[in-house]
Amino acid sequence: MVDFKLKLKDVPDNPGVYLMLDKEGNIIYVGKAKNLKNRLRQYFHNSVKTAKVMAMLEHVDDFRYIICASEVDALVTENNLIKKHMPHYNILLKDDKAYPFVRINLKEDYPTISLVRSLKNDGAKYFGPYMQSVNIRDIFDLIHSAFMVRDCNRDLSRPSRPCLNAHLGRCIAPCAHKVTKEDYRKEVMKVVDFLKGNDKEVERVLTDKMLSFAEEENFEVAQKYKEKLQVLDKLVRKQVSALPKDFNLDVFAYETNGVRTAVNMMVVRGGKLVGAENSVFEGVDESLTSYLMQFYTYNPPVCDEIITDAVTDGKALETALSDIVGRKIHVLEPKQGVRKQLLDLAHANATDALEKHGTIERRKEIRTIGAVKQLAELLALPTLPNRIECFDISHVSGVDKVSSMVVFEGGEPKKSHYRKFKIKTVEGNNDFASMKETLTRRLERLNNPDETDESFRTLPDLIVVDGGKGQLTYAIEALAKAGRSDIALISLAEREEEVFVASAPKTRVMLSKDTVALQLLQRVRDEAHRFAITYHRNLHGKRMTESVLREIEGVGKVKSASLIKKFGSVENIRRATVEEIASVDGFSINSAEKLKQNLETALADKNK
Repeated sequence: MVDFKLKLKDVPDNPGVYLMLDKEGNIIYVGKAKNLKNRLRQYFHNSVKTAKVMAMLEHVDDFRYIICASEVDALVTENNLIKKHMPHYNILLKDDKAYPFVRINLKEDYPTISLVRSLKNDGAKYFGPYMQSVNIRDIFDLIHSAFMVRDCNRDLSRPSRPCLNAHLGRCIAPCAHKVTKEDYRKEVMKVVDFLKGNDKEVERVLTDKMLSFAEEENFEVAQKYKEKLQVLDKLVRKQVSALPKDFNLDVFAYETNGVRTAVNMMVVRGGKLVGAENSVFEGVDESLTSYLMQFYTYNPPVCDEIITDAVTDGKALETALSDIVGRKIHVLEPKQGVRKQLLDLAHANATDALEKHGTIERRKEIRTIGAVKQLAELLALPTLPNRIECFDISHVSGVDKVSSMVVFEGGEPKKSHYRKFKIKTVEGNNDFASMKETLTRRLERLNNPDETDESFRTLPDLIVVDGGKGQLTYAIEALAKAGRSDIALISLAEREEEVFVASAPKTRVMLSKDTVALQLLQRVRDEAHRFAITYHRNLHGKRMTESVLREIEGVGKVKSASLIKKFGSVENIRRATVEEIASVDGFSINSAEKLKQNLETALADKNK
């Protein structure tokens, strides 16, 4: 091990970044410092340290450092190194979490309102971010219910027939050139006003529509508008006392117990508290600076001020974040007033999240690892079923038969290992034979020494099939054919939630409904069912789309495939402009116009 005291003598007083390494040379922590020597000395001299820092230092075998020109350069370099190396002891946004934003490009003649997860320096207006507590789809629905703006991407250079939204009174149809650019922009600016925090116009429009439909005794539609008003009430919070209506703040509070860290973020837009979220991490960072750099790398700031008392280098952070968005961002630590009240509230939320995290973790452990252990015990399985694979069949009257394979490891879904199958050898409506084919093909890939797919080459501890004794019997035959006596096999019948075990196929096992073991099996089965149905619907929809297209003169297999790849469905093709269709390989303006005419005729004939 390196003599740290000796090595510290050569560390300069410059600003920079330091990297902690374990005995294998892996980077386990990245930090920044205004003064490298002073910061590193704090680690290796006797001083009071948190439990997490002490745990990290037990694994530190060496350190390196990078001298930077300024604190800002150190901050940017630290952020880049954290993203590159993902050090174990840093607070990490491991899923690159990017929140949704609403984008409106006012430079367009007829702007659209779109959902994005990355911000660009393109002159458009961005609103957000929208936390998990806010359903972005509700916001879109409110916009298109209250304001007559388009939700399509049609080419508006030439007039075209208005779509259904125009007939429903949800769009003023700029596609038909029936509205001037100026009048359309007025409608869009109402949307901008709403997203800035003025909800009065939306409330007025929705209330007028609700009352109008009620007077017409169309109570079902009136009820829908009443529900939209209730959504509006949930989405738009009350004005924060003493904050001007044009104030846009992000508030961050940080709490730690020495082992875990909780961060609370509150979003204030237009003077209103519109979102809040807690995140709990394991990490040793003693300030929020690196966390905020990571956060705003994925979610560039649209606020004017960042309120926090958890950074020691606010000016450097200000400069770095201002450079990201090309305008001035202020980082403030308030001592009094409404900003201080908001920060205190954020601290209270972070503390509550930290205290509850242990309880949540214990509950999760019971539902996952605990459920796996209980399942092994109750069903007398030979090994702990850490990897569970579940299979289900989906079709409509034997047409477009598919099957799904979902994987749970440690009691949690492992979606990267989900796989799906098209049934190839079974004729008609025969779920039993379809299950046997599915398992046979899956086990053949498990037995293949040249298999490259990680999911297929991984041995399951337990296979679950959706169904009763019949499904289990065919599944047993598939395992026997593959010579796999080392895999436990059960079936779960949905109606009574009966479990049948391959080792005693005639015996019905009834697990108590309040056992976490049965709840785990239900989650696994339901996930396999959902995955199979989704695949079937997509396949069936694609085939029906192709069927309709192939009936049209001049559209063969190649053109049909190109149209499906471009537009996805018949309805999308029907709504597309002639120019959009003409952009597909094999089509000209004339052939695109003919396709649209023939498609309308074909759909009309099918609906007779």
